[in-house]
Amino acid sequence: MLKMSIEIKLHKNDLPDDLDLGNVIAVDGEFMGLNVRRDPLCLIQVSSGNSDAHIVQLDRSKYEAPNLSKILNNSNIIKIFHYGRADIAHIKYYLKTETNNIFDTKIASKLARSYSDSHSLKTLIKEFVNVDISKQFQSSDFGGDLTPAQMKYCANDVIYLHKIHNELNNILIREKRIDLYKDCLKFLKTRVELDLAFFKDDIWSH
Repeated sequence: MLKMSIEIKLHKNDLPDDLDLGNVIAVDGEFMGLNVRRDPLCLIQVSSGNSDAHIVQLDRSKYEAPNLSKILNNSNIIKIFHYGRADIAHIKYYLKTETNNIFDTKIASKLARSYSDSHSLKTLIKEFVNVDISKQFQSSDFGGDLTPAQMKYCANDVIYLHKIHNELNNILIREKRIDLYKDCLKFLKTRVELDLAFFKDDIWSH
């Protein structure tokens, strides 16, 4: 099993002015639930892929995070999510920010790993990184002060995404599914808009 030292930093309200995370970052969010308009966005965690996790505890009274928003909006920076649909919707609704240049390991997994019915982040980390993570705090109160265990959970959601996406991308290329994956990513923002407009059902279903 891979063992790695993780650097976790908690930032209040926004990322520091001088933080350089590179051109490919992993992103995840924590909310009070999955209903965007009811359940506030509490945290955004990001990683450069170098065993680091930066957790931004947002000021929910005004949701002003210009440094974080600038990175999310920057089309020259790749943002890797796992099931980004919920994160991107919350980011748009609360931070009033468009997230650009999106990769998504859940979409990639469903197209690449047709040999499996399990596409959870826990499954992907075990398969590609050989690490067992705990999802104990997946349903957790992220609206108050964070415990060390909650911070570790947040870090685990981003520190492995670079490796996972690279592995999935290789499979997609090998199996000639990479173009289909890219087309799915183009639709992701539209799917978010449908969610925000309360169209939850499959619009192509009978």
